[in-house]
Amino acid sequence: MIPVHERPFLDYLIASLRAQGIKRILLLLGYLPDVIQDYFGDGHKFGVEIEYSITDVENDTGTRVRLAEQQVDPVFILLYADNIWPLRLKEMARKFFSGDALGQLTVYSNGDDYSKNNNVRVTTEGRVVCYDKSRETPRLKGVDIGYSILRREAIKLIPEENVNFERTVYTALCQRHQLSAYITHHRYYSIGSHERLPITNLYLAPKRFIILDRDGVLNRRAAKAEYIRSWREFEWLPGSKEAVVRLTESGYSIIVVTNQAGIAHGKMSDLDVADIHRNILEDVEQVGGRIEKFYYCPHGWDEQCSCRKPRPGMLFEAQRDFNLDLSTITFIGDDERDMEAGEAAGCRTVLLDSSCSLLDVVQNDILIEKNLNHATMNITKD
Repeated sequence: MIPVHERPFLDYLIASLRAQGIKRILLLLGYLPDVIQDYFGDGHKFGVEIEYSITDVENDTGTRVRLAEQQVDPVFILLYADNIWPLRLKEMARKFFSGDALGQLTVYSNGDDYSKNNNVRVTTEGRVVCYDKSRETPRLKGVDIGYSILRREAIKLIPEENVNFERTVYTALCQRHQLSAYITHHRYYSIGSHERLPITNLYLAPKRFIILDRDGVLNRRAAKAEYIRSWREFEWLPGSKEAVVRLTESGYSIIVVTNQAGIAHGKMSDLDVADIHRNILEDVEQVGGRIEKFYYCPHGWDEQCSCRKPRPGMLFEAQRDFNLDLSTITFIGDDERDMEAGEAAGCRTVLLDSSCSLLDVVQNDILIEKNLNHATMNITKD
C-alpha cells in the first residue's frame, strides 16, 4: 500500500494484470488485512474480481499458499506484491503449455548487474537447475522476479510446517526437473527496499516516449549495401522533420535507434555518425523539435552482438536509461528487422512503407490516440 504518485503500489500491479485480461485475483494477506480490503473491496471498481485468503501474520509464504489451495485455479500465476514488470501473459503461457513442467519462473537475465541478488541458474534450454534463496551457490545468474506460472499440483509439495514457498517448492521442482524459466531482459521494479523506491517512482511516473528507427524513417535510405556516411549524404524524408516537431509539441520524448554497420565495414567512423546526429539535432531544434537520445549499433552482421536489430538490445538499453515500460511504447521502423526487434522488446511496432510516412502515422495514429486518451480522462474526471 506504499503510495507512488498518490496511488498504492498494489493498485498499479492490479491494473497491469487487468490490462492483460486477468479477471480474478486472490490476495493472500496477513498483516493489517483491513487496510487492503477497505481500499480494494471486491475489485469491482478496479475492473476485476478480488478474493482474499487471510491467515495468521506469523505464517510464511508457503503456508499462505497451502491454506489457499481450494481457492486456486488448476493453473495460476503467483506474484510477489512488491515487484512490478510488464507482464507478457500470452507469450509466457505459450511457453509454459508447450512443456510439461509444473512451474515456470520469470527470470530477469541481469546482464547489466542491476540486481546483486542472483538466485537461479538456468540452462540454455530454459530449465532451472538451481534455485537458491540464500544466493550462496556459485555461478548463479538471473533473478526470479515473481510472475510464476504454476500448476496446482505444485502446492502438494508444501509440508504442514510453516515454510517459505520459494525455498520449499522451487527447490523441490528443480530436483524433479519440473521447473522452467521465461527469460526477460526488461528490468523489473520494486518497493522491496528503500533503495529501490526512487527508481520505481521514476518508472511509474507518467511519461510519453516514442522510439524511431533512423534510415527509412527520418531520412532516405542509402542504396543496398551502401551507407549514409556523412551529413552531405543525409536527406530528410518529406514530412519527417515536421513529424518530430509535432511529437515534441505534444509532449513526447523521442529516441532514435539505428543500425550503422558501415562502421564495422570501414565505410565510416563513430565520429561520422556522431556528426550526422549532431546535425539532425540542430536541424530539428531550429524548427521546435527535440530528440532525446540516439542509440546506434556499430557492429557487422556476423559479430553476434545483442544490439544489432533484429535483436532488441538498443531498445532495452533505452528502457534502462529512461526507466520505460516498453509495453506502452510505440516503435516506428521501416523493415522486418525493426518489427522483430520491437516484438522481442514488447513494444507496439509500426512499419512504414511507400504509402505511409512518419508524418502520416504521427497525425493519424499517435496523436489521435493521445487525444482520445485525454478525452476519456476528462470524461472520467467529470
